Amino acid sequence: MELRDLEYFVVVAEQGNLGRAAEALGLSQPALSKSIARLEDAMEVKLFLRSAKGMDLTAEGSLLMSRARDLRQYLRNVAREVADVSRGHAGHIKIGVGPSVNDDSLLAAVSQLLTAEHGITMKMIVSDMDEIMPALQNGQLDVVFNLMVFKPPAGLAYIPLRDDECVAFCSADHRLASRTHVPLSELSKERWTLGEPGLPTQQRLHEVFRDNGMDPPRVAFESRLLSLRLEVAANSNLLAYKSKAAARHFGARLKILPVKELFWKRSAGLLHREEPYLSPAVRRFIETLTKITSSTAVDVLPIRT
Repeated sequence: MELRDLEYFVVVAEQGNLGRAAEALGLSQPALSKSIARLEDAMEVKLFLRSAKGMDLTAEGSLLMSRARDLRQYLRNVAREVADVSRGHAGHIKIGVGPSVNDDSLLAAVSQLLTAEHGITMKMIVSDMDEIMPALQNGQLDVVFNLMVFKPPAGLAYIPLRDDECVAFCSADHRLASRTHVPLSELSKERWTLGEPGLPTQQRLHEVFRDNGMDPPRVAFESRLLSLRLEVAANSNLLAYKSKAAARHFGARLKILPVKELFWKRSAGLLHREEPYLSPAVRRFIETLTKITSSTAVDVLPIRT
């Protein structure tokens, strides 16, 4: 089996058509057909069902396709490892960060590493877990720093760094802002500014309402952009549900609603792929952030109740 034939196989499987695959690879169709035939002979199986409509994977072909993706990632890691050996601690780190993470330790780790290692560059993507988790799994990101509410998927390792708490917020002018205790039932007729329904905080809010025999929260404003949702809450009578740390820069403009059923403790930490190789730059980032977090008491409760 030749790696070249395996690469050609992946392109044919992705295109589902020999002609389109040949065009994408810059090969003639006969040459590509010979490559697929060599691979099938080497493995002693049929990888495709050929028809007038195109090329469909057999069961054996589907299995090889899944393994080929893993092999591609492994080969990329090998190439990065060889390059890192020659460059020392130089390298590019791609970091995913959840929008609820507002952490002094993350900023400190980034600043410290960029100052100490001039050969290191970074790219930080801020988005929700439904976007940054797949990007981590397919190799587009090296690490993800976020709040965790579930067990990491297979193939990912999690390093817990600190605890966080999710609460309900209202503006300082809201009729409930001065209350020292708010029954959950009083929120049944309130309107909310929330993210998309599939996000963990929104799922949690709906579960609490449902488990207490209440109708779902009334969503008046929906946006994936967390800062916009909190700004809307601070300037209206809409309620928000998010991390205390995420709302720290709003100061007295946002007040925590003392609704005990909605207080939700979570863990904030780092996710990375479980691989035998992590680049020196990524390892340095993980070590730096872990050390700073363990030695610094990060203030995540700045909002006055």
